[in-house]
Amino acid sequence: MFQVGDYVICSNKGVCEVENITALNISGVDKEKQYYILKPLYSAGSTVYVPVESQKEPMMRKVLERTEAERLIGTIPEIPLLSIPNDKMTEQTYKNCMKSNDCQELVKLLKTINLRRQKRIQAGRKVTAVDAKYWHLAEENLYGELAVALDMSREEVGGCVMAAVNGTKLV
Repeated sequence: MFQVGDYVICSNKGVCEVENITALNISGVDKEKQYYILKPLYSAGSTVYVPVESQKEPMMRKVLERTEAERLIGTIPEIPLLSIPNDKMTEQTYKNCMKSNDCQELVKLLKTINLRRQKRIQAGRKVTAVDAKYWHLAEENLYGELAVALDMSREEVGGCVMAAVNGTKLV
């Protein structure tokens, strides 16, 4: 499904490059089983091993194409907020969003947390630790993928995304 050199999104590891596809020569591991050997782009020195024939939900997918990334950014104003039934479900809703491995869900998460932040700051309160944690995770994953797709820095992508979230357009 994936080839050496492909950029993929691997669950919560973010953007990775497929470095190799091989059997692992590690004790306790089935020597017949093939693995993707992935190098995370934004996590120097780490390596991820994913079975080619994974039985779980799709752990990996290709990075968005440039046109898909541009379309996503263009539709950010129309993407709805997350629906959180009650405050006790906030973190679980955020976790589910992160597990989805879907850019639109990450945008929903960022938009929801952005609004919650604004309301808390206006009320003279601090941003919650849960909001801060998931904001950072969503930024890392979304901005990393869009940066690769659009051949931009994560900072530039962050500016574009936040401009769209706040309803302004960058020239």
